[in-house]
Amino acid sequence: MSGPVGIGIIGAGVISTQYLDNLTKAGDVEVRMIADLDIDRARARADEYDVSGAGTVDELLARDDIEIVLNLTIPAAHAPVATACLDAGKHVWTEKPFALDRDEGGRLLAHAVERNLRVACAPDTVLGPGVQTARRLLEQGAIGEPVSALTMFQVSGPEAWHPSPEFLYARGGGPLFDMGPYYLTALVQLLGAITRVDARGTRARTERVIGSGPKAGTRFPVEVPTNVAALYETAAGQIAQSTFSFESPLPRVGVVEITGTEGTLVLPDPNGFDGEITIWRAGMMPDDEPERHAAEGPGMTRGLGVVELARAIRAGVPERASGELALHVLDVMQSTEQSAESGEAITMVTTAAQPQPMPAKWDPWGSTL
Repeated sequence: MSGPVGIGIIGAGVISTQYLDNLTKAGDVEVRMIADLDIDRARARADEYDVSGAGTVDELLARDDIEIVLNLTIPAAHAPVATACLDAGKHVWTEKPFALDRDEGGRLLAHAVERNLRVACAPDTVLGPGVQTARRLLEQGAIGEPVSALTMFQVSGPEAWHPSPEFLYARGGGPLFDMGPYYLTALVQLLGAITRVDARGTRARTERVIGSGPKAGTRFPVEVPTNVAALYETAAGQIAQSTFSFESPLPRVGVVEITGTEGTLVLPDPNGFDGEITIWRAGMMPDDEPERHAAEGPGMTRGLGVVELARAIRAGVPERASGELALHVLDVMQSTEQSAESGEAITMVTTAAQPQPMPAKWDPWGSTL
């Protein structure tokens, strides 16, 4: 088969615009239909981006010219919708999380293998220039042998600005499940699979108050830990310390550092695609200038992983943002939560191969198929 890969999108919410901004301009994919429970919303989004088709999920899945479905539904629907896509013979790109728990995710991945189809997963930020330039620097020995890592995401909580933040404090939410995929996927991309976690969690308040929008002043319950500190061990023996918090008035976001035998490599925010990488050497003073490395790689944001998936399918090679990787990150997050609740270390059930690095000159926009 040659020519662009046909794309269908299920879910016409706000996040769909971020994908459509890029995928409607990429040469190797063609968005052919948008489906939503609200058909009028699907048609409006299709008209906005000059997509020819709009309608129901069943109509989308019945189309033979759609090879990959973007699953942009709510988290609770991710696995059921992805399963329906696989049953219809479609490959799937799903938004995070891969599933609600490792058992559901394991069934989804096994079903994809059984059907000889792909089910890849966000975040694709790790395929962007920032993380991938850091990956190349590590493989070039820029900081010697990696021995440890630090990640940190600390804010006071999204209820101050989010008009409906309740879901971020319900089961399956919290700073761990909301932001963890970006930081933990970056760690696995850089250092390989995580094998063990020992974590602790706290919940400073049992209620929070919505601070903006039509529900301002409304109280809602906090069901999950809002501060999680974790110690991860990788298959290669490195140790990573991670903090995920909705309790810190002093914000510290985007912290990802890898320390090796010859220096410390500092990445840009893993919740973004681009940014500068710096390297600090032993003996440097706080006011010394570090080595600076400009990020180099594909100049596309959300949707980059979809183009990479399309090319991988046509080439018959593994995709980099794979379901295997997403399931492993989900296992790490669930194990972190369970360790924080029990106070005991937990060994991962899953593993994942470290994806191949993205070539620095990889062009997501051109027509290659």
